[in-house]
Amino acid sequence: MEFKDQLHRVISLEGGSKRIISLVPSQTELLCDLGLQDALVGITKFCIHPKELRKKVTVIGGTKQIHLDKIKSLNPDIILCNKEENTKEIVEACEGICKVHVSDIYNLEDSLNLIAQYGALFNCQLKAEKIVETIKAEFNEFQDFVKDKPVVSVAYFIWKSPWMAAANHTFINYLLNINKFENIFGHLERYPEIEPNKLDTGRAPEFVLLSSEPFPFKEIHKNKSQEIFPKSKAILVDGEMFSWYGSRLMAAFKYFKTLRLNLHTQL
Repeated sequence: MEFKDQLHRVISLEGGSKRIISLVPSQTELLCDLGLQDALVGITKFCIHPKELRKKVTVIGGTKQIHLDKIKSLNPDIILCNKEENTKEIVEACEGICKVHVSDIYNLEDSLNLIAQYGALFNCQLKAEKIVETIKAEFNEFQDFVKDKPVVSVAYFIWKSPWMAAANHTFINYLLNINKFENIFGHLERYPEIEPNKLDTGRAPEFVLLSSEPFPFKEIHKNKSQEIFPKSKAILVDGEMFSWYGSRLMAAFKYFKTLRLNLHTQL
């Protein structure tokens, strides 16, 4: 059968059992929630959900650096990549081994489309439809919750040394908008480096959101962020909720509701 990935590339895939390699943590979690854990033969070292998976499945490297010999030895039928997480060079190298599906996620529609694509690719449409329906219901409930909430200005940092923020044309920025968070770096592109000594402190956000990933911000980093934005309140947030698409979205909107209530008490 022929399928199209999210870059509109045509993939021909024979029916029957699949040997799957996933190079994206959030997609690995989705595969497991679709009941495909036993089909996984290779994952990255960052594929930490479900917790026991790395004890059972071969780790083939990270999202940016992979061991091609390991991948070849696993004889995969298909390798699952993402345009942002994996480099063009990785995708091209994997195409020399087997079929490659590339996702490209910017918003909720893209996420739901990916789930549906996996349902069709791996013959688990009913499970995919159930996940999609759950996410839609959670999203609609959150929209009702947040519609009368005030807009709150934020800066969302993903890295330290150098300081890097999430900006426009990212899934994180899309979810910030859904939360009615005004991203003060929303006029910039992707993940810009931020030079603290060049910031306009007069445009300080109400909250500085410090993500748990990819840099693992902790309590000790709050003080440093307060030096950058002395008039802002620093908050640690779950980066997986803001950047993991797929089945993680089933839990994300409840998390956003709790976060929003927490911020409201500190305004």
